Amino acid sequence: MKNINITPVEIHQAKEVLSYVINFRRELFPTLDPNFIPADLQNFIQNYIENQKGIFLQAKDENNNLVGVIGMMAFDYRFPHLTIGQESTVEVARLFVEPQHRRNGLATKLFKELKQKAIEKDIYRLYLHTHPSLPGAYEFWLKQGFVLNLLCDESGFPTYHMSKELI
Repeated sequence: MKNINITPVEIHQAKEVLSYVINFRRELFPTLDPNFIPADLQNFIQNYIENQKGIFLQAKDENNNLVGVIGMMAFDYRFPHLTIGQESTVEVARLFVEPQHRRNGLATKLFKELKQKAIEKDIYRLYLHTHPSLPGAYEFWLKQGFVLNLLCDESGFPTYHMSKELI
């Protein structure tokens, strides 16, 4: 993991990073409609760069190639069956790491940097959801201190809803 640099995505880098995320998502979830772009990505700059609670981090190797990303955005409370308090909460999203860089601490490093940014922004709680179909994801988030709030079906997919309080 040497020579990996993690920095916030700036507006002039948004197009490149957005393309990377959309393509990574398509490969990771081949059964989803490849033409559907989720709302957070349709409004990438507004959610992750311009919003006071948002940030999107990129990890680049020594050749300036993207090898991983992670983001956080203001949580929109779109799951009415999920009980999460109204304290300042962000949603952790889009943690993607290139296969050749997995199992060497890059995902943990990305998350730790994101958590530090959340603390600097006075965020009370981190929320995320993940799926059993993503090998190791649930266990990874447990190791990062997240707790399971609810396991349920979301649009035909078993979904773990998880959170972590920072303050």
